[in-house]
Amino acid sequence: MGNRGQKRLEMAVDLPDDKRACSSLDFRPSTSGSSVQTHLNSTNSTPETQHNDMDTSSSASASSRSEGEPEKDSGYGSCDSDDADPRHSGLREYQRRRSSGDHGKLRSILVSLNDEGDPSRQLVALTELCEVLSFGTEDSLSSMMVDSLSPVLVKLARYENNPDIMLLAIRGITYLCDVFPRSSGLLVRHDAIPALCQRLMAIEYLDVAEQCLQALEKISRDQPLACLQAGAIMAVLTYIDFFSMSIQRVALSTVVNICKKLPSECPSPFMEAVPVLCNLLQNEDQQLVESVATCLIKIVERVSQSSEMLDELCRHGLICQATHLVNLNTRTSLSQPVYNGLIGLLGKISSGSIVAFKTLYELNISSIIKDILSTYDLSHGMSSPLIVDGHCNQVHEVLKLLNELLPTSSGDQSVQMVLEKQSFLVDHPDLLQKFGMDILPMLIKVVNSGANIYVCYGCLSVIKKLLYLSKSDMLVELLKSANIPSFLAGVFTRKDYHVLILALEIAEIILQKLSDTFLNAFVKEGVFFAIDALLTPEKCSQSLFPVFSGIHPCSNSSQKSSGREVLRCLCYAFDTGMSSSAPEPGTCKHDKDSVHNLAKRIRTNYFSPELFDSEKGLTDILQNLRTSSAALCDLMGMCASNDALAQNEEKFYCLLHQIMEKLNGSEPISTFEFIESGIVKSLVNYLSNGLYLRDDMELPGAYSILYAVEKRFEVLARLFLASSDIPSQDLPLSILVRKLQSALSSLENFPVILSHAFKYRNSLVTVPYGRCTNHPSLRVRFMRGDGETCLCDFSEDLVTVDPFSSLDSIEGFLWPKVSIKGSEDAGSSAQAMDHMNSQPLHLPSEANTVQSERPESMSTELPPVKHDSMSADLPEIQGGVANVPALASEIAVTLRQSNPGDVQPLPENHAGRSNEHTPSKLMFFLEGQKLDRTLTLYQAILQQQIKADNETLTGARVWSQVYTITYRRAIASEYYDPQGCHHLGQQSHVLDKLEANYASFFSSMFACELASDVDKSSPIYDILFLLKCLEGVNRFTFHLTSHERILAFSEGRIGNLDDLRVGIRRLQQNDFVCNKLTEKLEQQMRDSSAVSIGGMPLWCNQLMASCPFLFSFEAKCKYFRLAAFGARQIQPHSPHHNNPGASSDRRSATGGVPRKKFLVCRDRILESAAEMMEQHAHSKALLEVEYNEEVGTGLGPTLEFYTLVSHEFQKSGFGMWRDDHSSFSIKGSSRAEDSDTVMSPFGLFPRPWSCAINTSDGVQLSDISKKFVLLGQVVAKSLQDGRVLDLPFSRAFYKLILDKELTLYDIQSFAPELGRTLLEFQALVNRKKYWESTYGETSANRPDSSFRNTRVEDLYLDFTLPGYPEYVLAFGTDHNMVNMNNLEDYVALVVDATIRTGIYKQIEAFKSGFCQVFSIKHLQNFTEEELERLLCGERDIWTFNDLLDHIKFDHGYTASSPPIVSLLEIIQEFDNEQRRAFLQFVTGAPRLPPGGLASLNPKLTIVRKERMKEKLLYAITEGQGSFHLS
Repeated sequence: MGNRGQKRLEMAVDLPDDKRACSSLDFRPSTSGSSVQTHLNSTNSTPETQHNDMDTSSSASASSRSEGEPEKDSGYGSCDSDDADPRHSGLREYQRRRSSGDHGKLRSILVSLNDEGDPSRQLVALTELCEVLSFGTEDSLSSMMVDSLSPVLVKLARYENNPDIMLLAIRGITYLCDVFPRSSGLLVRHDAIPALCQRLMAIEYLDVAEQCLQALEKISRDQPLACLQAGAIMAVLTYIDFFSMSIQRVALSTVVNICKKLPSECPSPFMEAVPVLCNLLQNEDQQLVESVATCLIKIVERVSQSSEMLDELCRHGLICQATHLVNLNTRTSLSQPVYNGLIGLLGKISSGSIVAFKTLYELNISSIIKDILSTYDLSHGMSSPLIVDGHCNQVHEVLKLLNELLPTSSGDQSVQMVLEKQSFLVDHPDLLQKFGMDILPMLIKVVNSGANIYVCYGCLSVIKKLLYLSKSDMLVELLKSANIPSFLAGVFTRKDYHVLILALEIAEIILQKLSDTFLNAFVKEGVFFAIDALLTPEKCSQSLFPVFSGIHPCSNSSQKSSGREVLRCLCYAFDTGMSSSAPEPGTCKHDKDSVHNLAKRIRTNYFSPELFDSEKGLTDILQNLRTSSAALCDLMGMCASNDALAQNEEKFYCLLHQIMEKLNGSEPISTFEFIESGIVKSLVNYLSNGLYLRDDMELPGAYSILYAVEKRFEVLARLFLASSDIPSQDLPLSILVRKLQSALSSLENFPVILSHAFKYRNSLVTVPYGRCTNHPSLRVRFMRGDGETCLCDFSEDLVTVDPFSSLDSIEGFLWPKVSIKGSEDAGSSAQAMDHMNSQPLHLPSEANTVQSERPESMSTELPPVKHDSMSADLPEIQGGVANVPALASEIAVTLRQSNPGDVQPLPENHAGRSNEHTPSKLMFFLEGQKLDRTLTLYQAILQQQIKADNETLTGARVWSQVYTITYRRAIASEYYDPQGCHHLGQQSHVLDKLEANYASFFSSMFACELASDVDKSSPIYDILFLLKCLEGVNRFTFHLTSHERILAFSEGRIGNLDDLRVGIRRLQQNDFVCNKLTEKLEQQMRDSSAVSIGGMPLWCNQLMASCPFLFSFEAKCKYFRLAAFGARQIQPHSPHHNNPGASSDRRSATGGVPRKKFLVCRDRILESAAEMMEQHAHSKALLEVEYNEEVGTGLGPTLEFYTLVSHEFQKSGFGMWRDDHSSFSIKGSSRAEDSDTVMSPFGLFPRPWSCAINTSDGVQLSDISKKFVLLGQVVAKSLQDGRVLDLPFSRAFYKLILDKELTLYDIQSFAPELGRTLLEFQALVNRKKYWESTYGETSANRPDSSFRNTRVEDLYLDFTLPGYPEYVLAFGTDHNMVNMNNLEDYVALVVDATIRTGIYKQIEAFKSGFCQVFSIKHLQNFTEEELERLLCGERDIWTFNDLLDHIKFDHGYTASSPPIVSLLEIIQEFDNEQRRAFLQFVTGAPRLPPGGLASLNPKLTIVRKERMKEKLLYAITEGQGSFHLS
């Protein structure tokens, strides 16, 4: 090669610069369709200089590439603008003139090329030909001209005497294929491929060989078979190592093109390439490896029916290489389709090759599969980003591979091969045992995590095969760690008969081999009762196991995860790769009596008749739990007088303690025993005093009942959250929560409805408005009800209806058309409002979307938005406290009127109605059933599908049917109940009597319906309600415990004020997350019908509203964005398969939203923010910031802008926050002398302002209110756009944002000293009141009323707010100085001023500003900690592996490069401030978005430039504050 390169160099010296060897890209900067992106250098070009330094960069950093082009003016770039046609016509005229000139040139060139006697003339002609072709178009050539040029170029490509002629001739062939794609066939006819292959095999000149590879890549696109037959595969692969990486990619693209069209016969031309391809799998270039893997996948597909060829593939090491690539621990980057294809490759080879089968077992494939399946598990309540549609295909491939690795005679494989594979497993029981120990627990986790029916069936089929192949002694060891009876009991709650048959077969195999070992366990876990329920459903007293109703049409239960409905039965879903016969659509391997016959056989053979006796069939634990349950019921029926109440509390405590000891005892309690005992129902009934099942709270003695509930919850908190002497020991609450979560996962059957036929396409909807949507519509026929005389017939036959519109919107459309003369007046009065409410629930703001997305009629009817409406209204707030609520309501109305197009899409299901008390005019019926007004039409239809017996339903038939909806005149007394909380309003006056500290707690506990899909008599309802109670107790632990301590102090059981301090151990919020329900919600949100939360089954919305703690933070984030902003901001992300970090929607959720740029000034950040919000608060466009006199724009500057705004709001002197004393002459200021930032160690909380004071030391309350309006706008806009703020709000402030009521106990979270003192004062007050009520005011034994050995009077406290002497709490002689008689008033007034009246105006201003962007109610599903995480990002400490997993390496760097390792070690050693500065430097924000490093989009990228620790820290420190890079 060296001599040949020298030969080429010498000949090139004599040529002019423009005719020397160069790549095709020298002429054509952008070759269409070419995969080559790197400039190709010939052998005589200067090598690229390698820099040994390193740079850390991100697209979000200083240079900051824009997230997308900003939104242009309406006429910009439009295809129908005024000058479009003349400009285009002129271009076409120029092209015609150019083409006619090219024809003449080409004829002249052709003559010169045929002049064989003058090589120099030929060389010049080739150069001119390349120039003409490089700028030509298809119109420049004709078939006749190409047919004439092709043989000449092919001939010159063989001209060995002149390498320059060969180079330019081959380049001409390349350009010819580019300009005239049909020329490939003509070139093949003139033997171009053999000529190119000959040059490649000779490889005398490297640049000629490179050009040959590019020419072959072009030809192979249209002529892959000709390339194969000419030996092109080996020609491009033989010397592939001699080329640069970019040229190697071109060579592999050729092989990929050929392998995609491999013929079924004559496999030898491609089989000889397998050794080279297998070696290339070890290459470090991701793109090259993916191309090689694609080739091998196609080759395996072609030879999958030949065992001999599969064995030959194995001998070349394909199994080892492919196994290495699919191993998640190798950190090899592959795209999801290629990764899935490699798993499928292993399955196909192992299906037909005994060699592959043995090799996979010897390579410990089970460990690799275990890692793959672990990504499906929702561990710790965190939703894995890997569970996307591609991952469902991945799990499918894994299950097919597992089925191949467990051979049975049930498939279509040859009997001989099955026997050989089984013989291998018999001879190597250790391999099979290791396989089972790895796989069985993971399969059980996958099924329990909420896998759909398809994945569930695949997992069960693998488990059945594994148990069938395992011997009895091996089975004992295998099942020791997996509670298979409990698992089977949960599977028996499924409704699909395929799943039931597999569960019965698994149970029969276990009983056949280990009957003595598992018979009692089957009884204990309820497997026996489940099998008995299949035969005698009438004996089931509780709905623990569903009644089996026989076989259903197989097409309903066999949907495919990939999004296409499958007509095959589930029986054939995991057929082997060697299967030769395809089943007929609709056929099934099982008959209608299969379940019944199998269940009967098991019961007859393995369960003795005495088990059918109800007493003998019960375990001892079950009977003991039933006794405790009965005792709770008896306690419930006892007298509830005040004397008896205390006794009942102690009995309840003892009884609860006994129950917990049983639950945590040495003998485990199964889910079946736990539920069947009735202990959950009794506990819930006692805790709620029977209220949770009542629809009416209007009871005699309701106050005493709720007071009893309060006391019982305090007992619950005292027992369940008692601090243990052993810190690592589980709290009693965690034991009960785990048991309830296990029971919920086993029993729940909330349906997942997938719309596989749903396609995003434009559809014209007539109802409730005439416009196009990008989702399909429903075809509906409206008919007047029989006997209805007050309404007209609807004239149209069929209409198209938006499926996600509310029934109120449909009524608004229909009412004017069906109301008769007598009712027209009533209809017309509401018609205007109905028109405004007739917008679909899935669009967040129709008034502010792109013009093309809304109907023309609407755009003219909407009034203009007043951006300064808030500023005009705020001064009116400055009145007295009495006017505050009314004025707040007026502000809300003003906001709604100023932007009537902002129809927010639920959380309330009544979003379509402006006045929740407006009576309905029409009632709607579908198939005789009245439709629920709270549902969208799509949800109403789904509710009817849910009544079917299938667990996972397909929504395909939803879009093809015609629905007949009957309408009737509504009954006059029918009013709309917006929340479904039918007893909340009735109980309000009862709750007002309770202590204010508990009103909100119990109102939320008993207010809303949990899930309408669940019957209140169902154990699932009891489990959900008890979990709701326990989660509430966990959140209110400090409140409940402190209240109980204060009561103990007042009664004399505690004598020291120091004993009021409580140490609290709470459960993590993730402990309440139900992994199975989270995965079901994730599946539903990934479905194409989820263009709004109105497109999902009702249980999703109801459980999210009533029990949001059941869902992971990531799932709640996706639901929030879907509810608040619609599907346009929910972009499916496809993170890499080996990227285990959590993903967030904040960065990837903005792909389809228009963008707008805004110019800001660094020295006027707040003013710029105010201008931005005034112009764009109501807009749904994504805002991007650029700074005045700075070039940088895009994500980095935008993130920095929100950070700078956050810091501006924390500056002292504004009077916004409690710890801001810079404007007031107060001693003890917490402001640092050398800093102008408010220092709040416990978080920012609004400074209280007296309603009687509008100005204090030059700071006006109206200015502060305006700042809180702006703060609300900025916070909401950052959430809408997915930006991170650096605002350390206090936990109490987050509670106010979430519309939660603050109490005395919350003050400690932001003002610890004040909060503790007020609690101690309250304890003194309560003790005084208790003794006076018990022993009288003149009792001689009155307890000491001093405060820490000091009389209250000697504290010299006046009635001003502590820390704010200008804030006077009360006037009058009784409220001059604080004494024991008015101490209760003092505490109440301080609490009111601190967390209610004193901050009311600021909080309302914040909410009003927030709601100008989107409704603040959408945040109410989050906890305070989650809201901080959503708004301010993560505070994770980075581990080395985290950095390695989520940083991209480029410019030749890999994860193992020494400079990379050194850099990551430096970053890992950063302290908190250095880490914040580093993030600010590379991303523009000092904190990571929710999800941490994994959610950075684009990823942090490291390229070559010198940055060691000192220089890195210097750059981080000095590089802040500007974006001067373009």
